[in-house]
Amino acid sequence: MDTSAGPDGHRTSLFTDHYELTMFQAALHSGAAHRRSVFQAFARGLPAGRRYGIVAGTGRLLEGIADFRFEQDDIEYLAGAGVVGADTLDQLADFRFSGNIWGYPEGEAYFPHSPVLMVESTFAEACVLETYVLSVLNHDSAIASAASRMTRAAGGRPCLEMGSRRTHEEAAAAAARAAVIAGFAGTSNLAAGRRYGLRTVGTAAHAFTLLHDSERDAFAAQLASLGPGTTLLVDTYDVEAAVRTAVDLAGDRLGAIRLDSGDLVAQARWVRELLDSLGNAETRIVVTSDLDEFSVAALRSAPADSYGIGTALVTGSGAPTAGMVYKLVSRAGDFGELVDVAKTSADKINVGGRKYAVRRLDDHGTATHEVLGVGHPPTAGRNGRPLLQQFMRDGELLPGWTGPEAVARARERHMASMAELPRVVDRLQPGEPAIPTVYE
Repeated sequence: MDTSAGPDGHRTSLFTDHYELTMFQAALHSGAAHRRSVFQAFARGLPAGRRYGIVAGTGRLLEGIADFRFEQDDIEYLAGAGVVGADTLDQLADFRFSGNIWGYPEGEAYFPHSPVLMVESTFAEACVLETYVLSVLNHDSAIASAASRMTRAAGGRPCLEMGSRRTHEEAAAAAARAAVIAGFAGTSNLAAGRRYGLRTVGTAAHAFTLLHDSERDAFAAQLASLGPGTTLLVDTYDVEAAVRTAVDLAGDRLGAIRLDSGDLVAQARWVRELLDSLGNAETRIVVTSDLDEFSVAALRSAPADSYGIGTALVTGSGAPTAGMVYKLVSRAGDFGELVDVAKTSADKINVGGRKYAVRRLDDHGTATHEVLGVGHPPTAGRNGRPLLQQFMRDGELLPGWTGPEAVARARERHMASMAELPRVVDRLQPGEPAIPTVYE
């Protein structure tokens, strides 16, 4: 029976790598499995050309951790595959996460070394979660970071997520959620709409026009079914002829037309002039066709009203992972005290110790530094804003961080966080992070 289900309706316990369980077993053998430990998820750097990242996926992750269980058929699979021994399987059969989790709330901006997630529990519990933590945060934060750049480039014009057919079916729903957190107005994905309470959008594709004997017949059928406020796709054949046909059928009540090919900037301009000349000044223009933040920025000069974005969004627009890692930074010593630990291998150095984070603002409310304290909260100062929030306590979810309502709050948080950052974040050319990360 599938009783260990995450937020997307499937169990989460085997969303892990083989070596997490062999470490679990070896730690049981050494007696260290139940040592109190602190793990931190962070990115050592930002993808090339990015000046900030946006945290997303935490709500999905927390729901999955709360239901992280090894059911009987999981145990039977692990036994049959010889992954771990009988004693370890007995421990896994009783697995429940009982620790504490803190982190940056969804929608918050992050920078190199920001402690995006902190997990405190036994080594065994935290270790088993590593792959699941990273798979969710790396994917969703990459999508949210790309989406944020796109909504900033759009300058207030709505962006709509339309990338489901360009990614895995489960990733599609997660990507839609992350995009809305970072400012997208809606999604074409119905699973995301149902699971996360998102607005869904869509009307018709070229196939609908091609199905009918004429474009006029197709438009008439769509208008009769969906009403004059619908959006008509006008580039199946001749754009000008299609626009004239659409207006002839719907009049000035036509909601929108969609352009999906060609020189979108030039086309949007003359189509706007045509619509206005026909008395359809209120009919909107929606543009789609392999858009990314750069083409959206170029379209700022065109009279487009909204953008439908797919492939570039759901693949992170050149950065499909946030590059986060999950490292043990503290563990209990011989007398129970926390001891800071860190690897020192070349190019992969990280700072040991439990982290605290503050975003320091100037007198105008603009962020100047991300300040991290190791083992102690940094000095906040008059305009310092603490960043870490607690999400789970003793294995129990704290209210407010999961479910559809959390998505809406994360969207608002994204807007507030972006308002703090210096205007350099709107530059799409390569550069340094918007603000530096410093240790205090």
